[in-house]
Amino acid sequence: MIEAVPLIVAKSGSNVALVTFGIYMLAVFALAGVSATLLRKKEFLSEYFLGSRSLGMWAFALTFAATSASGGSFMGFPAKIYTHGWIVGFWIAGYIVVPIVVMGFLGKRINQVARKAGAITVPDILHARFSSPLVGALAAVSIAVFMTCFLVAQFKAGAIILQTLLDDVPAYITARNSVGGWLAGHPLAANLQPGYVLCLVAFAGAVILYTCYGGFRAVVWTDVLQGLVMGVGVVVLLGLTLWQVGSLTKATNEIARMTPPLPVTARLELREPATQELVVPFGTWLQRKAMDGEPRRLFRVSSKARVTFLQGQTHAHTLTNQGDEDDRISLLEITTKEQIDRQDVDDLGVELQVHQVKTKDYKFGKGQEGVYVSGPGPSETNEAGFHPLMAAVAFFFFWPMAGAGQPGTVVRQMAFSNTKILQRSIITVAIYYSLIYFPLVIIFCCARILLPGMEIAPDRIMPEMAEYVTAMAGWPWIAGLLLAAPFAAVMSTVDSFLLLISSAVVRDGYQRYVNPQVSEKRIRHLTYAVTFIVGVVALIGAFNPPKFLQFLIIFASGGIAVVLLIPLSLALYWPRFNSHGAVASMIAGVGVYLGGYLLYQDTIKPFLPALAASLIVAYLVTNLTPKPPEHLVKRYFYR
Repeated sequence: MIEAVPLIVAKSGSNVALVTFGIYMLAVFALAGVSATLLRKKEFLSEYFLGSRSLGMWAFALTFAATSASGGSFMGFPAKIYTHGWIVGFWIAGYIVVPIVVMGFLGKRINQVARKAGAITVPDILHARFSSPLVGALAAVSIAVFMTCFLVAQFKAGAIILQTLLDDVPAYITARNSVGGWLAGHPLAANLQPGYVLCLVAFAGAVILYTCYGGFRAVVWTDVLQGLVMGVGVVVLLGLTLWQVGSLTKATNEIARMTPPLPVTARLELREPATQELVVPFGTWLQRKAMDGEPRRLFRVSSKARVTFLQGQTHAHTLTNQGDEDDRISLLEITTKEQIDRQDVDDLGVELQVHQVKTKDYKFGKGQEGVYVSGPGPSETNEAGFHPLMAAVAFFFFWPMAGAGQPGTVVRQMAFSNTKILQRSIITVAIYYSLIYFPLVIIFCCARILLPGMEIAPDRIMPEMAEYVTAMAGWPWIAGLLLAAPFAAVMSTVDSFLLLISSAVVRDGYQRYVNPQVSEKRIRHLTYAVTFIVGVVALIGAFNPPKFLQFLIIFASGGIAVVLLIPLSLALYWPRFNSHGAVASMIAGVGVYLGGYLLYQDTIKPFLPALAASLIVAYLVTNLTPKPPEHLVKRYFYR
């Protein structure tokens, strides 16, 4: 007999949590409304994209922190912790020094050069520094391409959070079933989950609306709110998690006895033909009872395609994207005895059997205890484990360098009002990151005890934990606050990058090269239109994203950094650097990065070589070509 429970563990307080979450969202839109009122009173471009360069310390620090702490920090990062264990603390360690490296190295000079140039975007700075349309155009295209990839990951994260929050709301269930019926009739959409699609569209609509409406100042003000929500949310979640597991020592000892669950495929069969269509939902727990000396085996449905018993049939099948039926179902088998013994299951209502279980390949950690509390961590795909020593070293350099090359952080460094604010913000953001990232490691290592089997949907572990621990504590209304924390991280990044891409297209593309005399009214309308279109493109890309959204984040972060970091740094600090060197540096950096990715299918291995190639090519080409015009050197390097 096979029995089942739904994916979401605890939902009894979801409607209460929805009220708390709704109050937070009303506050976000109220701030956008106030910002829109101020926007109408000032010059559009400078106010919409840069907030008139008037950010104070708390606004600057929290908007910097909130923009950097994206859906990767609160969705992708917890997924990695849950899947690979304590070693992920070394994976993220370099992020703690990001504010020191980024703001300390670039902040003051970026602000100075941007003010002298009257620049309001990153391509603006490069165009003005070199008086070169080509340099500005390459920067604008790179921002549009890589930041759109980044948006796809954030849209996925936002949809997952909403899906968790709404899962037992009657109106949502009705709408989800309607969407499911529509998707079922389209073979290309057969693998899409209707609830995810519905929440994805809702999230995209909300964030695009308030970004278009309020502009940069709305983004900054909501970032301040979102930064506070993130900090409070992590602290509360840490306390509730430790309460549930008993103590950190007790949790660590139990985690040390765990062995990785294994991906398997199997055939599911009924003893009698189905009298009507029967769907086995994603995340269903399947139990094979002990018999004939074989111990009890515990599985969880991990197939993204719908698992169905059609009327009159005795075996389950899924529908592939090509419209073919497949009778081998993807499952996850739990291998830790304590988890198998503790996991309760509910009767699905029919008698099923699991046949022909085949274990897929598992590269490192299979059957080994202790892999979640020691390096390099278990891995399905890497024979050296998840995070060997050299990977730890590479990531320690990756995060600060990639952060320094992010246009979102560069733009914020163009907007603070004086140097004192910059100095205080460096300390504030460094402390803030320490209070965010280290507790997250503790929380989601403990999550392995409270919510086993979440490897089937690792990016859902943050909202699932928020729902679970608050329900178990009897405080369901707090779930709304905890879910607002990752939602805030996602929104603060999405709104910033929507502005970045729209500014790259409208300001650095249309106004500079197509119609320099365009009216402010025309710019305003174009900006709204481009922001909307970019959001729709990212929405379409998020319909079928990778399993781990952190992959997209690392790829996009590394890509834009190898394009911008070296040219921008040399433009700020090397008077001899010229436009030829900048163009060659950008092309060399992205060429090595993409070539290395195609070769290794890895975003970290080519990152440092790409930066090195960018730097070497920049130096050689600059010294082999004429010096930059003297008036540009005097303007940006002399008082």
